[in-house]
Amino acid sequence: MRVEFIDLKTQYMAYKEEIDKTIGEVMQKAAFIGGEKVATLEKELANYTGSKFAISCSSGTDALLLALMAIGIKEGDEVITTPFTFIATAEVISFLKAKPVFVDIDEKTYNIDPKKIEEKITSKTKAIIPVSLYGQPADMEEINQIAKNASGKIYVIEDACQSFGAEYKGKKSCNLSDIGCTSFFPSKPLGCYGDGGAVFTNDEEIAKKIFILKNHGQSKRYEHEVIGLNARLDAIQAAVLLVKMKHFDDEVKKRIELGQRYTQHLKDFVITPIIKEDRTSVYAQYSIRVPDRRKEIVNKLKTTGVPTAIHYPKPLHLQKAFEYLGYKEGDFPVAEKVSKEILSLPMSPFLSIEDQDYIIKTLSKAF
Repeated sequence: MRVEFIDLKTQYMAYKEEIDKTIGEVMQKAAFIGGEKVATLEKELANYTGSKFAISCSSGTDALLLALMAIGIKEGDEVITTPFTFIATAEVISFLKAKPVFVDIDEKTYNIDPKKIEEKITSKTKAIIPVSLYGQPADMEEINQIAKNASGKIYVIEDACQSFGAEYKGKKSCNLSDIGCTSFFPSKPLGCYGDGGAVFTNDEEIAKKIFILKNHGQSKRYEHEVIGLNARLDAIQAAVLLVKMKHFDDEVKKRIELGQRYTQHLKDFVITPIIKEDRTSVYAQYSIRVPDRRKEIVNKLKTTGVPTAIHYPKPLHLQKAFEYLGYKEGDFPVAEKVSKEILSLPMSPFLSIEDQDYIIKTLSKAF
């Protein structure tokens, strides 16, 4: 038996007629950059999250970069974030020659520990980027309050690249702070057929800046106010996302059902995800922890046709790219511990109950 880690093929076949039709409409009009599909998508994204503004862009990484550029992050500034995430979160900080300042994670949720943030704030701190990891929003209310209590203006930017569709205290992820950023990478909960992303805000001035920045700094054609990027979402990707959004609520419901079902059957022999009562997770990954035996379990599952992945095997503070920051092993013990134990299992709204039962049975036998 062979299980798909993320079953994008079955998803495409389910929506094939709609997707082919809407891509065909783009091809017939030959309007590949901007246009009706992109404008419609941005309206739907804003409505879905409850944000005043949604600005599409070329990737989740560029969404984070645009957010930092819009608030004026520059060389010498400090931005607080987590070391347990994909490199893009901290990479964009360094790209602007600002300094990533890492804070350890909560061992239960794997999100940044808000109790450890305040001690890292200095006069140079300009932003906090909590990551809503694996699909569960971070402790945004506490983090927003920490930023509000600081002596200078500190922006909170939610890295929601894995949590689009999740809820926190009745509000959607991406609309929980000054700015929210998400990714539409194909494997994300809402994914296109290439790279894509979006930035969300309720601040009109920030929205205007991001819109200008993503299009070469243009306020209008050939009028360049600032140095910007070529970071636009193309119309074909917008068309794919518009189709998928029609089915997205059903997919989120299925993700939650599958995630809860995994937990119900696995909780007695592995460490399963803990989802706080005031929020939901869209399970961008369903990640368990396997102390001491991860390599052995991975190999056993591989021989039975069950793929796995490790999100993430090495925290950012131990990556060669961030050696210049001067961190060392032991600086963030929770992130280091979790990175040695974490293991992601197959997850998608098209994971069948039969396949999930096979995964659960196979994992149980491996133990």
